[in-house]
Amino acid sequence: MNTKSINRLVDATKLAMIVLVACLLVSVIILLVSEQPGVAISSFFLGPFSSLRRIGNILEGAIPLIFTALAVTLIFRAGQFSMISEGAFFIGIMGAMIVGIAMPLPPGLHPLVALLVAGVFGACAAAVPALLKLKWQVSEVVTSIMLNYVIQFFVIYMVNYHFREPEASSLASLKIAESASLPGLVPGTRVHLGLIIALLFSVATWFFVFRMRAGFKIRLVGDNAQFSHYVGIKAPAVMVMAQIIAGAVAGIGGGVEFLGMYTRFKWTASPGYGWAGIAVALLARRNPMLVPLSALFIAYLNVGSGIMARSSDVSSEIVLIIQGVIMLMIAADALLQNWRQRLIVQNATA
Repeated sequence: MNTKSINRLVDATKLAMIVLVACLLVSVIILLVSEQPGVAISSFFLGPFSSLRRIGNILEGAIPLIFTALAVTLIFRAGQFSMISEGAFFIGIMGAMIVGIAMPLPPGLHPLVALLVAGVFGACAAAVPALLKLKWQVSEVVTSIMLNYVIQFFVIYMVNYHFREPEASSLASLKIAESASLPGLVPGTRVHLGLIIALLFSVATWFFVFRMRAGFKIRLVGDNAQFSHYVGIKAPAVMVMAQIIAGAVAGIGGGVEFLGMYTRFKWTASPGYGWAGIAVALLARRNPMLVPLSALFIAYLNVGSGIMARSSDVSSEIVLIIQGVIMLMIAADALLQNWRQRLIVQNATA
């Protein structure tokens, strides 16, 4: 067993342990707070698989998480910690909405143009903290978090004052044209073409990161920016490129979510997929090919918590606790580190 195989074994064991701990934690919390623990546990773990519609809910919930997690993966691979995927996703929704409402196009071309515009909007949003870091060394963590709120209120302003449905009793945009919507895939559910697009983006992102020169530069800069400078790679430019591409991916994800699931804009706040995408990316170990599986697991937890909240006395906010624990355990580099070292030593002395 070589070092790469050892690392894969330890990482897989760590992920399995994290999932097991998350499930055990759910059970313990339910037993402590619920007067109907059996109903709550059954609803949480088995409820998402009780009907085709609920299985569809898992797939639907995983789609936006895949895009935001891929964006986070690209940013983290470049050694950056920008949180802009939330804002890029939300402004991508606005870009798709504008094209869907204001640009009448043929059915096949309409969603394509809307997604391209969504990607451009997301890339522009991500470029702001990236360029501020490049020009003035401003922390991308701070600027991206602040910019997310600026984007949120800007998008709501645009909808409220330029694209609002006059007869709506609450905040809602005009309906997008039917030609802009993404077609459904599974009858009886709302699973749409965005699922295929998300899976294709996962494969494309993996190919970009691990098989293309630009992806190699991103990984090298993320692993050792100083060394990359000595071999002739312009690390600041690579960091900016990675964040702009990540913003485009998140923006397209926002467009996919909007065109596949909605006919009009109805959000009064950012949906939070960018923040959840961080947990998904960390759970996937920054591997684009594992992102869909990680997204499905988080979506399963979200659907299960919703069913549990409707059928028992346990709140759906329990899933936020689970996500926090998952992130903490993934960030714990010392977890199973001794086992990893022993396997490496045994392999070297064998």
